[in-house]
Amino acid sequence: MADGPDTVTPILTPGFDRAERPHAAHLFWQAFRGKLGAVLAPEDKALSFLSAALHPDFAISARDPDGRLLGLAGVKTARGGLVGGGWRDLARVYGWPGALWRGGALSLLERQVRPDTLLMDGIFVAEDARGRGVGSALLGAVKARAAEDGKSSVRLDVIDSNPRARALYERHGFVAGDVTHIGPLHHLFGFRSSTEMHCAIPAPAPDCRNAAN
Repeated sequence: MADGPDTVTPILTPGFDRAERPHAAHLFWQAFRGKLGAVLAPEDKALSFLSAALHPDFAISARDPDGRLLGLAGVKTARGGLVGGGWRDLARVYGWPGALWRGGALSLLERQVRPDTLLMDGIFVAEDARGRGVGSALLGAVKARAAEDGKSSVRLDVIDSNPRARALYERHGFVAGDVTHIGPLHHLFGFRSSTEMHCAIPAPAPDCRNAAN
């Protein structure tokens, strides 16, 4: 498909600066408050927690030519993921009573890391940059990261209340797999089911220069 007049060609870089933590938290909250709003609300506390919990070592950033942060894609590895933060981080913002139930609720959304698969830990784009190619560029960067790491696939999970995101993933080669229904927990989270999606990463071509040796 040809690029439209509003298409952005973002500059992709690993991580983000410490000074950008509040902006990164704001972008995350814009994208995921429908899913996590009941758990992390009120908004001021959610933003305070996220500003400290988002980890730049597990992020790929998309910026405009002026350097403004347009969006982030996160990855999760055995060392950690984009959305960090533990019980003490929650307690610092919500107090221990609030931390205990929030931490328990968030633990229900945890996904296991697999050796051959790069697990995507969220992708989100500023509202004024959506539909302009930023999400596609970030997905391409995640797949490139998987290839560099020698992974055979990328995995993500998409919720039933976000069909636009699922359509984007399908356009980029992701195939739907197992569906998890969360039952009565839909009263707490902003969705009823999530679908596991995978995109195969081609193995690198052999080095023909050494084929005859």
